Amino acid sequence: MKNLFKSSRFKLIACVIALLLAGMLLCAANGTGETAQSGIISTVFAPAHWVASKLSDGIDRIAGNASGDAQYQQEIDDLRRQVGDLQSKLADYNSLKAQNELYKDALELKEDNPDFNYLQASVIGRDSADPFCAFSVNKGTLDGVKDGDAVLYGKYLVGIVKKAYPKYSVISSVTDPDFSVSAYDIDTGELSYVTGDAQLAQDGYCKFENLDSTTKVSYGSIIATAGISSTMPKNIIIGTVRDINDEVTDISTYAVIEPGTDINKIDECLILTGFEAESEAE
Repeated sequence: MKNLFKSSRFKLIACVIALLLAGMLLCAANGTGETAQSGIISTVFAPAHWVASKLSDGIDRIAGNASGDAQYQQEIDDLRRQVGDLQSKLADYNSLKAQNELYKDALELKEDNPDFNYLQASVIGRDSADPFCAFSVNKGTLDGVKDGDAVLYGKYLVGIVKKAYPKYSVISSVTDPDFSVSAYDIDTGELSYVTGDAQLAQDGYCKFENLDSTTKVSYGSIIATAGISSTMPKNIIIGTVRDINDEVTDISTYAVIEPGTDINKIDECLILTGFEAESEAE
């Protein structure tokens, strides 16, 4: 405690307090008139007054900025809410547009095949490690789905139900090497089958293979299902021919097929349920 009273800081504070008290006494004794003593006091305390004035101005300015910032932040929040509402409406619009395209093409297909029964399904999962575009949907055996059912996007075949579980199903796409379906060129009538290929799947393609070396299948030809399978109807479009190549392992030729839709981007699909070939239906 003794060291505190002896410190230079304490002495400085004491001097300031003494000056303040002296100023107060002089002002009280002299009233408001200007005297030599009051002039000295004013000179001594002028820096303190300047600092106090600046502090006051700064506080007012900060208070004003705080009010302005609050209003500005409110406007930003309002704009963000408006943007959020617009984005939500845009998402709804895009969803409705996609569904409209999905059903428009499907209805055209149904007009030619009134016995087709469609079940709409939503994509609920994809395996990022699977190069063959496999995906899962939210419909299963409880909804009437069974293994081997055709899966469409509009009028295009995207795959088949590889495995149906009670509440969901796993879909194998047309680019999967395990996928195979009888198919034909709708222009030339040339018949063979479409299957996936590990190399072509990297670009999202499949192949129309085992064609004769003199094949008339050409660039732009439309390839559709031939309907030989009991679970796959005829005339569902698989895709169009991108290229014609010769096999390296034999003398046959194959066509590179680009699927009718980008399978990796679909969010909805249609499962063709309850289909039976005419021979079995009889």
